[in-house]
Amino acid sequence: MPYSGPFHYGDRVQLTDAKRRHYTVILEEGGEFHSHKGIIRHDEIVGLDEGSVVRSTLGSDFLLFRHLMVDHVLSMPRGAAVIYPKDSAQILVEGDIFMGARVLEAGAGSGALSMTLLRAVGPQGHVFSYEVRDDHLEYAVDNVKEYFGEQPEWWTPRLGDLADVTVEELGGPVDRVILDMLEPWEHLEKVRDILIPGGVFMTYVATVPQLMKVMEGIRELKCFTEPKAWESLVREWKVEGLATRPEHRMNAHTAFLIWTRRLADGVTPPRPQRRARK
Repeated sequence: MPYSGPFHYGDRVQLTDAKRRHYTVILEEGGEFHSHKGIIRHDEIVGLDEGSVVRSTLGSDFLLFRHLMVDHVLSMPRGAAVIYPKDSAQILVEGDIFMGARVLEAGAGSGALSMTLLRAVGPQGHVFSYEVRDDHLEYAVDNVKEYFGEQPEWWTPRLGDLADVTVEELGGPVDRVILDMLEPWEHLEKVRDILIPGGVFMTYVATVPQLMKVMEGIRELKCFTEPKAWESLVREWKVEGLATRPEHRMNAHTAFLIWTRRLADGVTPPRPQRRARK
């Protein structure tokens, strides 16, 4: 899928009307987009640059852009809830997902995080995606293929439980581990076994009980640094002169993110010291 340049047949194009409503079409030779605002022929779009405007047969204007990854993630078919862009962005930066990294994710869901990781590590790296449900894995594979145009060679989607994964199966330890599953605290020893010393381990959980169990489990195992946890909240603003104000709706709680790093073998972490109460 091209990321820039004039539109071609086969491109996924987002049309935006005057009310900022979005419509997505895949350009086909002789194809047409129909709406209550008229018809737009695909042939009229091909050859135009992104950011162009096309007019329908009823005189309505539509702005044309290719899908960004965020557009694809929020509009793609899903079998499981996706990790939203505000959280996947945090995972990329806080998890230090670098080009050439070997990353394991468990709980592939619908493939939203898989796509983000694959773009970040590039062909020099590798992403292993484990999923216990075959219907969810099917969604993930289809969505990733649709976004990249084919299944990336640096991606290994597998149907299976993280508990059964071995270092040999992965071809060696991995640099990063990301978990998005119901009971991640049951797999902390497995994460220790497959993660390199200094590697980053992040977990995505939705509820406070899950958060507490993961944090307590990491501390009890004593092979990771003191974990930290947070949530990210995003609120857009309406900026229109004197009417400037926060939007009524906001992307509030989706999940907690937990972050820690693996210690070297045989090392006991220093005990956290907290200030004494006065």
